[in-house]
Amino acid sequence: MGGMTDATDATRTEARADCVLCGEPSEYPESTRGATYCPVCEWQEAQRQACSG
Repeated sequence: MGGMTDATDATRTEARADCVLCGEPSEYPESTRGATYCPVCEWQEAQRQACSG
């Protein structure tokens, strides 16, 4: 079963980017461009955008 790789294998070894709002580690690697959010802040930001009209 060895030899199976996918995109998540690369992200497991790379350091996590910090959330731009609270500073907690996000689910994204440091190489991710743009604003990165931890799961909690990402959900809250989605709620704000959904309610903004």
